[in-house]
Amino acid sequence: MREKLEQYQVWIYLVAILAGMAIGWKSPGHTSDWELLLWPVLGILLYSTFTQVPLIHLTSAFRDRRFLAALLTGNFVLIPVIVGALLLLLPDEPAIRLGVLLVLLVPCTDWFISFTHLGGGDGARAIAAAPVLLIVQLILLPVYIWLFMGDLAIELAAGSHLLPAFFGLIVTPLILAWVTERLSGRHLRVQRLVGWLGWLPVPLLALVVFLIAGSQVSLVIDNSTFLWSTLAAFALYLLLAAFIGKGLSELFALTPAAGRTLTFSLGTRNSFVMLPLALSLPEVWSAAVVVIVFQSLVELFGMVAYLRWVPRYLIKDASGQ
Repeated sequence: MREKLEQYQVWIYLVAILAGMAIGWKSPGHTSDWELLLWPVLGILLYSTFTQVPLIHLTSAFRDRRFLAALLTGNFVLIPVIVGALLLLLPDEPAIRLGVLLVLLVPCTDWFISFTHLGGGDGARAIAAAPVLLIVQLILLPVYIWLFMGDLAIELAAGSHLLPAFFGLIVTPLILAWVTERLSGRHLRVQRLVGWLGWLPVPLLALVVFLIAGSQVSLVIDNSTFLWSTLAAFALYLLLAAFIGKGLSELFALTPAAGRTLTFSLGTRNSFVMLPLALSLPEVWSAAVVVIVFQSLVELFGMVAYLRWVPRYLIKDASGQ
């Protein structure tokens, strides 16, 4: 049942987004306060998601050094270069650029695992890689934002709720998840709790996108003019990420399953971990929220294409099947 839920998660999210937008468009007065509900739901979502990332088994991620080298090179060296080039396609608007940077510079650590499994990748490698990806991105993201936006990034962090949101909605659930995982190895009840929490990410994420769509639909309409340029950037990103995955797979001599895992990692981004940071910014940066939500929608459709394209045409099995 849980596997079926994950298999159809793309359509669940799409229905939630369309339903939220319809309600928000027809009854904006009823959805204006939905953003307040986002904070506790996001906190629970991130906690439940982090408990499914094997944080206490970091050492297992370092056993396959070739795969780890390809993963880190792709996500934290080549992808930032690609993102820098894609900024040239965007309007010269700091909020839009910040949204693109926040969402494209951070590899996914949750549905990346599901899509890897569904796309013929190596689920075990994906699970082992997830905590490494999460920790490295949290360390490097401020550096990347500073490199691309300069002193404006420092002013932004100092003059907003960015740091409290980072520690309150990302670091705190991360620590709680680590403690939960530690306890699950000693107590059967906690182990059952972790298993139960594994059911929550998909329905909670559907609730999150529903609340966002309902509360932000007017903002999306007001900023619809720049969505076409971001659509081009996000679609081109998905295409380039796939070819980078194929190139790195050949360069590091990865197996087809490992190569697909790498490719799905490069294609999926951590939009809903970055969303709380964007929501914490002052009103003048509200376009960044629209960009992140829009990217997640584009990515969902992109992953549907990846599931067919990557295993069948891009990275085939050794037999060519």
